[in-house]
Amino acid sequence: MGEILFLTHRVPWPPNRGDKIRAHHILRRLMEYRPVHLACFADHEAEANEDSDIRTLLASSKIVRRNKPNWQAGIEALASGKPVSLTSFESAEIRSYVRDTLKTRSIDCIFVFSGQMAQFVPAEFPGRVIMDFVDVDSAKFESYADEGSGPMAWINRREGRLLRAFEKRVATFADHSIFVSDAEAELFRQRSRLDDQKVKAVGNGIDLDFYDPAKVSAVDLPHEGPLIIFTGQMDYRPNVEAVVSFAKEAMPEILNHHPDAQFAIVGRAPTADVIRLDGLNNTMVMGSVDDIRSWLKAADIVVAPLRIARGIQNKVLEAMAMGKPVVASAAAAQGIEAINGKHFCVADDVQQEAMLVCDLLSNSAKAQALGERASALIRSNYSWKTQLADIAELCGFDENIMAEEAE
Repeated sequence: MGEILFLTHRVPWPPNRGDKIRAHHILRRLMEYRPVHLACFADHEAEANEDSDIRTLLASSKIVRRNKPNWQAGIEALASGKPVSLTSFESAEIRSYVRDTLKTRSIDCIFVFSGQMAQFVPAEFPGRVIMDFVDVDSAKFESYADEGSGPMAWINRREGRLLRAFEKRVATFADHSIFVSDAEAELFRQRSRLDDQKVKAVGNGIDLDFYDPAKVSAVDLPHEGPLIIFTGQMDYRPNVEAVVSFAKEAMPEILNHHPDAQFAIVGRAPTADVIRLDGLNNTMVMGSVDDIRSWLKAADIVVAPLRIARGIQNKVLEAMAMGKPVVASAAAAQGIEAINGKHFCVADDVQQEAMLVCDLLSNSAKAQALGERASALIRSNYSWKTQLADIAELCGFDENIMAEEAE
């Protein structure tokens, strides 16, 4: 029985942000089948040294501190004709680890999480390659270019064009390319001209035990009014744009009807643009918190007003799992198999976001019923076991044979 090499762009523990959550649960699943070797990057020293039960169970691992400045990655990208997304993650240490692991261990499957890591798969590797793009990143940069102007629009347009070509080359080489939703998978099929045998959807799940509202207490708040919250990594551009829009455009209308409402932005690493929102239109910028569940438990409504979004938003699934009414933009709702008006509310624009929030704040019974139906949906359809049911088959593992070997 062969072994697995797992390549990912971030340390997959703890599962405290969208990409790390997905990588974490896929890695755990793969470790049930075969010995796994891990190569990944750490954004800082503390992350590189963080303990995890996963780390102790790996066959081997290589964690490389990623500290290349953006300007250097940009110069390398221009000089090489590559996307910045690749030059930012170039690493001789990772390449050496991959080469040595393939030479000394019986690796018959490489699982690549996130497009940046595909550059480390040798072209001559004879085994199976599974590429988890998660989202169509090239489309995201194309969207940035369309909305921007000047030098940044040129940079984003270049990045989108080069990534699109790279994604197609990788997907043609890989045995299977997977995406987080049917919509992302279908978009990639159209862009790559590859069929549904090569390009598949594998959705995100939720740790249903962790996101059990009965297991956590609500955070203690200094005010009595209704609480609207947004959760997410607050140095991620779509999240920043979402909360700036909501605080400046939706909150004034909400306050006209509910003057004691508060909008809390909860998530690590808020940028200067986010920090400046603190105090504006009853907005509170909380930054990193000890337990996001306590804020979800306290919330009357969770909003996800993203203007640009790819794939499935974990923040929406988490809020729904906690039984909270969610008001999401169409972009944030895509990929989630839920019914608008039954499991969550989907807004076409910022004016409708404000209207839907006001309606739910005025009708607590309606809001509660929406949250209860949301929770029931997530608990029936969105466990990680359900969402990752096909991973073994995609990787070429025969679960029947593995079960016999385990006996």
